[in-house]
Amino acid sequence: MSCLPIFLYAAAPKSDRECNSVPHTSPEQLLDRLDELKRPGGARARARLQRALAEAARRDFDDAASLIRFHEILLFLRAYPQQPDLLRRAETILSSFKRRVDRLRDAADFFEFAEPEVSGIAGTSFSAVFGYDIARWLAARFPSRVRIEWEGYEDKGQLAAVLPRFIPLLEEEAYVENFFAHRDELLRAAKGDERSELAWLLRRFERLRLPRADVAALYDSLRLAVLWKLGNSAATRTRMRHRVRRIFYHDAPLLARRDVSLARELADSPPLPVEKLSRAEGQKLLDMGRETMAVRYRELHGFTYGDPRTVRRADAGRGVEIFLWGVPMRRRLPTLAYHAVLIFKNGVPCGYAEALTLFERVEAGLNLFYTFREGESAWVYARVLRLFKQMLGARVFSIDPYQLGSLNEEGIASGAFWFYRKLGFRPVVPRLARLTAREEHKVATRTGYRTTARTLRELASGHVLYEAPDSQPGAWDAFHIRNLVAAVARRTARLYGGDPERARRACVEKVSDALGISAARWNDDERRALENFSLLLALVPNLSRWTEEEKSAVVRIIRAKAGADELAYLRLLQKHQRLRREIIRIGAAGSRSRRRGRRQGQEAEAGSSSS
Repeated sequence: MSCLPIFLYAAAPKSDRECNSVPHTSPEQLLDRLDELKRPGGARARARLQRALAEAARRDFDDAASLIRFHEILLFLRAYPQQPDLLRRAETILSSFKRRVDRLRDAADFFEFAEPEVSGIAGTSFSAVFGYDIARWLAARFPSRVRIEWEGYEDKGQLAAVLPRFIPLLEEEAYVENFFAHRDELLRAAKGDERSELAWLLRRFERLRLPRADVAALYDSLRLAVLWKLGNSAATRTRMRHRVRRIFYHDAPLLARRDVSLARELADSPPLPVEKLSRAEGQKLLDMGRETMAVRYRELHGFTYGDPRTVRRADAGRGVEIFLWGVPMRRRLPTLAYHAVLIFKNGVPCGYAEALTLFERVEAGLNLFYTFREGESAWVYARVLRLFKQMLGARVFSIDPYQLGSLNEEGIASGAFWFYRKLGFRPVVPRLARLTAREEHKVATRTGYRTTARTLRELASGHVLYEAPDSQPGAWDAFHIRNLVAAVARRTARLYGGDPERARRACVEKVSDALGISAARWNDDERRALENFSLLLALVPNLSRWTEEEKSAVVRIIRAKAGADELAYLRLLQKHQRLRREIIRIGAAGSRSRRRGRRQGQEAEAGSSSS
């Protein structure tokens, strides 16, 4: 949503006294005024913002939609404060929100507070189906605020199948009578002195003698909703803050997309200041990250399984802090290096990201929370990519079609494709590159032209790339991770009857022989990394003929994948040019064959039509 220019107000003929004398400003008009003034617009605009905030602070908003809108404006003003007194005013009003929500509780529909875009406001509650690990974390961290939400529960058959593991003789009850008619009585008896049914149930799952992954899958099969009563806790979006060393005040217009140059950010810019957190500090940051995601109904691999020993803080400037971390070995991907990111603006969580890196190519997914998208989104995004280049060695940045709007109507509505295109990203599929050029010509030559939603969906059907000035242009255009997976799957089917365990054993033997190594003295994590890498290396022809230096470098790469931090793994990968060429070749082969197949099909169709 774009804001009206502030100068429209400055040019109005009314004096400030006349503005103040306008009677009975409606809540909608007042919120419109705040929305228009929340972005910096000079001294006169700040004075108008002060008066509008003072008036809004005295108001009791009588409907959920207005109160939610007021909350989001205040959070924006807290993240993008124009001066100290405005920051204090925003915090003071935000501290009143538990009371405001309580006052509204009996007078309005509360379902609006549970919508994913706005959930997490102080004084509200919501229910969501969380995975096993986050459910355990919530129950331990907020024991008096979370419980199972039985209302509307539908997976009764699965619950009746699982609970006999924990309640003796329940099989008889489940077969003879309707177990759910007596559920509360039975669970109350079974949990004994446990604080809640959720805590009791999770403890029973923890004691199952099954592999951890099987325990998690069994719990997840129940699809139990957890009701979280947020109260006025620091886990609410209203109060969640990271302690900052200094506040950045915006006394000038915010940076727009036209002010941002990715080429400049990724060229020879000085490195961002980065510090590694202690394990305790890292754990505290990860806990806040889980809260940030959970109150928004979200779970992300790196937040659920983040490694507190790997958390780093980067000072990106303008009040932005970027925290980056990895995951422990047992949660790592087979070949990609995984990192997660949490972004703060003046201490307020404003977005998150994931980075999946192979050599110098990174699959980068960034999500700025809805409340802050009218801020300096393009500049923040550029700083995240700059950090990825600095820390991960990334030079080629790939955006997944979902981020552009494929199977994602929010991305279509926001025109996400054009956000990336105007930053310099380009489609890698030739057909989509031609369509982009046609659309850009229409925009340039037709006043008021807007790309249709149908065309945006087509544009969003393929990856886009941005190549830093010091990258090799076009090297990764045809590469897709799925092509690596498909190549391994075809070989497994052809040589090992589709048995993945046979394939792993055979590939480890073949690759170990080619590299001249024995993994007998390697630790379990290193042997697991060897198993994963061998599936790919078995596809490389003449591996045994590589030089001893090249083979030794591959061995160091494999062992680094199991190291304390995947940053060392990436540095070693990026030095091995021969391995890079082979992986790109394998990962591009499927794309080229599909394009040939499409061309042949089109030619056959054209020939049929002409005959």
